[in-house]
Amino acid sequence: MSILSDDIAHVWHPFTQHQTADDPIEIVRAEGVLLYDVKGKSYIDANSSWWVNVHGHGHPHIAEAINDQFKTLDHVVFAGVTHPKAVELATRITAKLPEQLSKVFFSDNGSTAIEIALKMAFQYFHNIGETRRKVVAMQGSYHGDTFGAMSVGQRGYFNKPFEPFFFDADYIDFPNESNEQEVLQQAKSYLEGQEVAVLIVEPLVQGAAGMRMYSVTFLEELTKLAHDFGTLVIFDEVMTGFGRTGKLFAGDFCSEKPDFVALSKGLTAGVMALGLTVASDKVYQAFMSDDASKALLHGHSFTANPIACAVACANLDLFEQDSTWEKIKKIEAWGEFFLEKLKSCDNVCNLRRQGTITAFEVDTGEGNTYFSDVKKLAYDFFLKRGILLRPLGNVIFINPPYTIKEGEYDEITAAVLEFLDSIKN
Repeated sequence: MSILSDDIAHVWHPFTQHQTADDPIEIVRAEGVLLYDVKGKSYIDANSSWWVNVHGHGHPHIAEAINDQFKTLDHVVFAGVTHPKAVELATRITAKLPEQLSKVFFSDNGSTAIEIALKMAFQYFHNIGETRRKVVAMQGSYHGDTFGAMSVGQRGYFNKPFEPFFFDADYIDFPNESNEQEVLQQAKSYLEGQEVAVLIVEPLVQGAAGMRMYSVTFLEELTKLAHDFGTLVIFDEVMTGFGRTGKLFAGDFCSEKPDFVALSKGLTAGVMALGLTVASDKVYQAFMSDDASKALLHGHSFTANPIACAVACANLDLFEQDSTWEKIKKIEAWGEFFLEKLKSCDNVCNLRRQGTITAFEVDTGEGNTYFSDVKKLAYDFFLKRGILLRPLGNVIFINPPYTIKEGEYDEITAAVLEFLDSIKN
């Protein structure tokens, strides 16, 4: 039975211009890397359902964790109360992060994880009596759609109606092979006045900007530069965390560590809403006071929901298995092989890969743009071939669940090559 009429009557979809958009696909079931529509047609989930699904849909270990926790404790207020799964998750996640990142604050998505990191950073300086109110971010950044997160993201097409309400941020250029030193000098010019409270970056990969990638060396030097001037650093690992870059966290490639890490998406294997802001003990200690107003006066109704925490713990179980990392290594190899094939195509440019993310731009002569006509052409083309893959403008990328099989990955790459051939002039 179709639900489209009720959807059209009552549902407002994200990132959708309903005046011109096609009807949404009615997905009614999922298993492994496959999604099934109301007519029984299957689609390979090539972008992991907005980059969240890491172990495939309906994983039995995740399902067991949900069921067991629901029967034990479904939810409880987290102010003045604790529970086993929240403590387990906080203990286990901090054990996988740098030693100084020892305090976990729970929320419910990536945007809120960023909001909390920003609030912590601003209040840290307020609490220690130091006036620092500036933020440095990177051109092309996407940190979420709440007001603080938008304020430190890319200005322009996504956020123009709201810009009058944003707080100010300074932006460094996106680093590439030829301009890293210039961008570091640009960052230094903002930081040296010692008015910058926080530097925020998506480490190694900018997701929504088109899977733009930059070097570990630059990230290392930028983080150190910020610390040299007393600025706190946020790594937004909402997208890059949980194996996407080839390590558990993108920050694992660096010896210079941030003061905050924001986590969501793959944190719960793409199954439950949960966000974590992990802060350093140095930051936490600035909130210790007999003055109640120096506490972090922030919270959410579903903070540390026990079912979500149980799922996150089950997710960590799977990341502690060698088989998960063997799958990640295979996807990396398949991606590298695909890039070699793409080199023979004359209508692509900027081929790149980081971990399981393989990306390139369809060369339209208009550069990297979210509003490219390629987006809809490619999306419709792939749907007809049973692949759910949402390009970012003229950027096509593959970022699948780690349970994908080689034949399924080959189906995706064959369809991409077919699409590129179909749009040649």
